[in-house]
Amino acid sequence: MAGYLRFAALGDSTTFGIGDPVPGGWRGWARLLADALAASYDVSACHLATPGATGAAVLADQLADAVAHRPDVASLIVGVNDVLKSTWDPSRLRTELMTCAETLTGTGALLLTARFHDHGAVLGLPPALRRPLHRRLADLNLVWDEVHQTYGGLRVDLGAHPEALDRSYWSVDRMHPGERGHRLLAHNFAVEMRRVGFDFELPGLACEGGLPPSWRRDAAWLIAEGAPWIGRRARDLGPWAMRLAWNEARTARVPAQRQRITADR
Repeated sequence: MAGYLRFAALGDSTTFGIGDPVPGGWRGWARLLADALAASYDVSACHLATPGATGAAVLADQLADAVAHRPDVASLIVGVNDVLKSTWDPSRLRTELMTCAETLTGTGALLLTARFHDHGAVLGLPPALRRPLHRRLADLNLVWDEVHQTYGGLRVDLGAHPEALDRSYWSVDRMHPGERGHRLLAHNFAVEMRRVGFDFELPGLACEGGLPPSWRRDAAWLIAEGAPWIGRRARDLGPWAMRLAWNEARTARVPAQRQRITADR
């Protein structure tokens, strides 16, 4: 063993492991990374992420427990749930994430973060809905850029990995990574950790240890969890998205009408 290592994983459903089912629950990238580290280190892993968490929830409900764990390494990945709410406020989220990052690095933890890809492309949204989502994700990434520039650490830029747009890496809802996606995320974080001196074998990319693909299980999960989540987001975000789509379409029509008038003259 190379020594004792404390790892705290904060965030939302992606870090919780949704999309990577194993007997008895979910696994996910953070547990895959912790398992890989445990082959070389005496690891104490504190998994704090919860489905649906926002920046405010991480700050209020997870940060204190993470600090109490005195982590050597702490992952902080959150923000997509904030983006998908009608109450989206990038300034407020910036304050929440900067506070979390400052607190975690203040304990001496190496911070692991991520920069997000184009979720709209994976979801297959029409351009009129994809554009406003893309703008929000761009604002979210600006916050994460500031976090990384201020507090350092290691990060994975999902937008720089073409696999992030390959639907075979995603679960049936296309919002959560499937096992391949979770393994890729764990692998990429491990590559970054090895680059700065951690000595352990990379997590494998081959799918193993999880439950085999099953359309029945996927359908059951969509009915029990996915559809209600989509319904909540549609009621919350739907009016905003449709209003933006309508405004963009109306704005696009005005120049076209002016061109026709000019041509008629």
